[in-house]
Amino acid sequence: MNTALAAAATLVALAFALTTLDRWLRRRRPHDLAWSISLMLFTVGAGALWWAEGQGWTLATFRVFYLAGAVLDVPWLALGTIYLLAGSRAGRATQRWLVALSWFSVGVVAFSETRAEVSGGELPTGKDVFGIAPRVLAAVGSGLSATVIVVGALWSAWRLARHRAPSLDGSRATSAPGRLVVGNVLIAVGTLVLSASGTLAGRLGKDQAFIVTLLVGIVVLYAGFLVASAGPSTRPHRVR
Repeated sequence: MNTALAAAATLVALAFALTTLDRWLRRRRPHDLAWSISLMLFTVGAGALWWAEGQGWTLATFRVFYLAGAVLDVPWLALGTIYLLAGSRAGRATQRWLVALSWFSVGVVAFSETRAEVSGGELPTGKDVFGIAPRVLAAVGSGLSATVIVVGALWSAWRLARHRAPSLDGSRATSAPGRLVVGNVLIAVGTLVLSASGTLAGRLGKDQAFIVTLLVGIVVLYAGFLVASAGPSTRPHRVR
């Protein structure tokens, strides 16, 4: 069951990544590229989990899973939110720092000494395997970035509900404010679900709780993206 759920999460993430990549190739908007990078990282992390659930964990598999899934994917998703809500200037400045942080994280996670051997079929935890540096990167990357996504999505939904522009500079146009409100709320919910594995661990077991929330979270995020992106073909109008 865990292997099948991990496979489903990987395939949903891959479909999501290909959708945003197609949008970037057609429109060349920087937030679409940021989301595509994030979702490719999510796919890699989920794929490592899928492999480990079927074949067993190794240290190499856990490093890939931890780097792509715990450290890097959420910050790149948050970069898309910054581009959308704060504009290109803030987005480019954040992107420069994020690229540097990403390369630094690759080095830290790839070469950090480990505290314990990684083997078997049970999902390891960062605190059991790594020292302080990789865990700080994961905490800051996931925690701070998830806050940016959730607050940004809810703030944008609130602005749209009040018939105001969903970006700080008022430059974004929309042809379906109600649809964008629903999409933003779903994005916020999906991000929160991805952080809820600890709540379910006592009921489902650590591995299954994590995989279930991973699958449900990415499905809700994808649904939010599709709802926010789909709209009538009429010309968008400006909101205040």
